[in-house]
Amino acid sequence: MKKQTQRTKTIALMGILIAIMILMSFTPVGYLRYGTIEISLLMIPVAIGAIALGPWAGAVLGGVFGITSFIQCFGISPFGTFLCDINPFLTCVMCIIPRILAGFCAGLVASLFFKTRSTGIRFIGYFVTGLSAALFNTLFFMVSLLLFFWNSTTFIDAVNEWGYSTNNILLFFFAFVGINCVFELLVTCAVTGAIGKALEKAGLVNTVFAKKSEETETAEA
Repeated sequence: MKKQTQRTKTIALMGILIAIMILMSFTPVGYLRYGTIEISLLMIPVAIGAIALGPWAGAVLGGVFGITSFIQCFGISPFGTFLCDINPFLTCVMCIIPRILAGFCAGLVASLFFKTRSTGIRFIGYFVTGLSAALFNTLFFMVSLLLFFWNSTTFIDAVNEWGYSTNNILLFFFAFVGINCVFELLVTCAVTGAIGKALEKAGLVNTVFAKKSEETETAEA
């Protein structure tokens, strides 16, 4: 009965998080846009899922983020539409795969903190997971962007028009993601940490790691 109840909670939580992500994706809540700058807050539910259910949930939710991100490339996101016009297949890969990896890696980070019995360290872990989720997302996305499009004449010409130097990849990297990254890191870290603690109190945090912790305590006793 307990296992069935937990399975129901897992399905319900995943359903809620996916619904929230879809809602955020197509409303101003999920994206803050100004010209070519796009600040996304969708890694927050991805990080929350990674905390509550582990790496697999982070990967699935990251995939949902990636799919909705690719949909944005059809006239909703100016930058995404621009990339899709150059190469729709590579744009699809760039939108989805990095987000899956980011969600999975965030889940791995969360799992490290659940191996301790210290509630204080686990609490810190919620914030670190949120921070790492946003960082992984930015890193994987930008690496894919540079890998897939840096040799495109159309992309390089556009970058020059935006005022960035194509002679220095690192300069473009930091200039392009600077504002986005800092904002996403701070917001994702703060919100994920607060919600993670609430989920723990509600008994929705990863029961796999919680069970292992309980078994360790029993064995030591």
